[in-house]
Amino acid sequence: MWFKNLRLYQFTQGYQLDKTALNECMNTHLFSPCSSQEPSRLGWVSPLSPKKTPPQTTDSDDIDLVFEQNDYLLICAKKQEKVLPASVINEALEEKAAEISEQEGRPVRRKERQDLKDDIIMALLPKAFTRSSFQYAYIDRKQGHVVINAASANKAEELLTLLRESLGSLPVIPIASKQLPFQMMTQWVTTASQSGSMPQHFVLGSECELANPKETGSVIRAKHQDLSSNEINSHLQAGMIISKLALNWMDGIEFVLDDQLAIKRLRFGDNIQEKADSFEAQTSEEQFAIEFSVMTLELSSLIKQLINALGGINTESESVEEIVARVEKSENDQNNRGVDEISFG
Repeated sequence: MWFKNLRLYQFTQGYQLDKTALNECMNTHLFSPCSSQEPSRLGWVSPLSPKKTPPQTTDSDDIDLVFEQNDYLLICAKKQEKVLPASVINEALEEKAAEISEQEGRPVRRKERQDLKDDIIMALLPKAFTRSSFQYAYIDRKQGHVVINAASANKAEELLTLLRESLGSLPVIPIASKQLPFQMMTQWVTTASQSGSMPQHFVLGSECELANPKETGSVIRAKHQDLSSNEINSHLQAGMIISKLALNWMDGIEFVLDDQLAIKRLRFGDNIQEKADSFEAQTSEEQFAIEFSVMTLELSSLIKQLINALGGINTESESVEEIVARVEKSENDQNNRGVDEISFG
């Protein structure tokens, strides 16, 4: 149970979650396999046995979908997708279009081709193979964070959308720091090349990505390099910025931080792995609990110190729910005053 990528979110208002209430809400969105005509399906499964499909019975007790350890609630979403290679679809489409052209002596227009493609997909879906993926996340009730093991923002949003649908509301937004990550990363590398100074407990890794803010797509990737070297510093002096930076924390965790405050390629060192191995687990569930406990305690400290190094959390941002509530209140106020036009500024 070791996360490999982190997408960080924060609650924007007091939000009390306990295991029982969360589990009850999640049971309304259990995972079930795709039907013959569905391209994909997403639902909740047990973090302890994610490959086991929950029974779809209405008279059974709630399935245990939440793993609780200290102040952390672990959840898992399973996504099943039908696998339809684009080459197969395109080949069938070309054959069908050629058949129509030959029989009717006319070209097949774009709109008709799209309709044909949709029909072909629907015909092939029942025969398609399926593949499954699992998305883990945990809720840190003490810090008010949601931490998702996802490499992309889209994957993280899939899980948050499912959680929002299950709970009815979820006032969370991506964690934003007071100082922009690219500014601080650029500053750290620049300072390291001059004085070797870094935020406490953090050490530069050996890779980074430099971007030219004036030219989209202008990127230099440096790997296995001394980031305090004159070569890297010369690029920074020329106006480039650091958009991704490898960092080491407490000699225990290596990761890459990007300009969206996403943590990627997370690697736990041997000393942390040894902490988990030092406990005698009698069952696989006990081993799972030990690893999860060690991981969350380490990540909690890492996230706290990283955010502090970036100037702290920017608390001025609004969640989706708060934005909607504000807009609705504004609309109601305008309607009550008989105003037809609403302007947002």
